[in-house]
Amino acid sequence: MLSGAKKEMWLELSGVTKRFGDDLVLKELSLSLEAGKVYGIVGNNGSGKTVLMKCICGFLTATTGTVRVFGQQIGVDTDFPESLGVIIETPGFLTNLTGRRNLEILADMRHKISRADVRLVLKKVGLDPDMKKPVAKYSLGMRQRLGIAQAIMEDPRLLILDEPFNGLDKHGVAEIRRIILDLKQSGKTILLASHNEEDIRILCDEVYEMDAGVLRRMDPEANP
Repeated sequence: MLSGAKKEMWLELSGVTKRFGDDLVLKELSLSLEAGKVYGIVGNNGSGKTVLMKCICGFLTATTGTVRVFGQQIGVDTDFPESLGVIIETPGFLTNLTGRRNLEILADMRHKISRADVRLVLKKVGLDPDMKKPVAKYSLGMRQRLGIAQAIMEDPRLLILDEPFNGLDKHGVAEIRRIILDLKQSGKTILLASHNEEDIRILCDEVYEMDAGVLRRMDPEANP
């Protein structure tokens, strides 16, 4: 990139607050995410990380301030951003069906990918597309892999991942880290929350701490 050229920002928050009754959960947050980077958010449970992610995705409406994804203001120009992949809390699936069938139903609704693409993304996250086991009998780690497959299957430009490594064993964590780094290499922008310091150290270009609804960038020296 030429010196002085304007960087492309795929996500921009300006003065975002979120209030539930008298409880102010997000306090005047501003943040810009550049294309092709991985951003981490750390913080204790209840600090506001998940609420922030839900406001970005349009699942919650900010009380004040603006959220823009690819230049479109959430809640004004669009309710849910295009080209966005999401894992927030426990992904919801039809538990009497197989993982592949769950993704096929979503693919058939949106008409963006084929059933062959569904098979490929399941293999990518380490799930057998021919497995007959219904989701109800999946382990927590298998459900998390399926959630990641759902988030990335349409090749979104922006990924919002809330604790994407929950329930994964050491091998699974290594696989998903590799996928995230591959996505970054291909130019995706990723915002992830994790309690694991090693995940943050390995994956993230910039790290922010959420504390009681306040977001601050952490010292780069603390994230080698």
